[in-house]
Amino acid sequence: MPKLSDFGKRKSKTPTDRRNAQPPERPDPAALRRTGIRPLPTTPWGTHICVFYESTQDLVDMHIDYFRAGLEANELCVWAISDPITTEEAREALRRGIPSFKHYLAQGRIDILPGYEWYLKGGEFDLKRITGGWSEKLSAALAMGRDGLRVSGNAFWLETNQWKEFREYEQELDDTLAGQRMIVMCTYALDAARAVDLLDVSRAHQFTIAKRHGEWEFLETPELRRAKEEINILNRAMDVLSKSFPGSESLTRRERSVLAQIVKGASTREAAAILSVSPRTIEFHRANIMQKVGVKNVAGLLRAVLSD
Repeated sequence: MPKLSDFGKRKSKTPTDRRNAQPPERPDPAALRRTGIRPLPTTPWGTHICVFYESTQDLVDMHIDYFRAGLEANELCVWAISDPITTEEAREALRRGIPSFKHYLAQGRIDILPGYEWYLKGGEFDLKRITGGWSEKLSAALAMGRDGLRVSGNAFWLETNQWKEFREYEQELDDTLAGQRMIVMCTYALDAARAVDLLDVSRAHQFTIAKRHGEWEFLETPELRRAKEEINILNRAMDVLSKSFPGSESLTRRERSVLAQIVKGASTREAAAILSVSPRTIEFHRANIMQKVGVKNVAGLLRAVLSD
């Protein structure tokens, strides 16, 4: 009888458990699994992948390759669907792109779920319910004799007011996947993500990949790469600081100078050196700016200043 999932649980084995334990019949958990994703061809169980996509066709194509690799490797596959495609469109695309898809579907080897219902059942976000749901899916996969569970969810939550909760969910998922027979891919639309969101998303995943203009790009150091890109953008468009945003009318000239350094990505010491003041003065002005803008941290400040 296959061993059920311990996803999300921390259990210690008793001496009796160790004596009665049977050698595992499944492949070595450390063995690499094919992903179907060109820049990341193989990965071990427990991997959490972030993929940014530009077009709906890119989204569809990557899932055909991703799930075909999982189905051919005896995995249970689950796709939590949301805009820009429907469950019917996803099913039809997989049918056309994966040989024997109807056979896999009839066997219950692949499940296509409405993402909003899975993540926001009854309009409520419940982290424990969602992670518990994945635990049940993994247990079901192992009970069916599958090697493990392959998941993908399209991230609609960037456009909701629950981004903070979903960001915590992504981090919790990343922490809990360790040692589990699961591979999870989260897909994000590039045109819906702001620069500050890209940094948050990248931090919550082990790998970040983007498909732009039909080409794959593997972002091995997403924070550094994004920071450099943003500095170049902001250097070409510093007029963003002259526009109106909540609290902007109450900022002093000195506070606007400090804000300019924060937006450019300067550290406290760097800003102090540029403005010929002490680091403590920068910290004082930064606190005043955040209070006037009505935010609690620098990430919130950047959102308020950079958002359209």
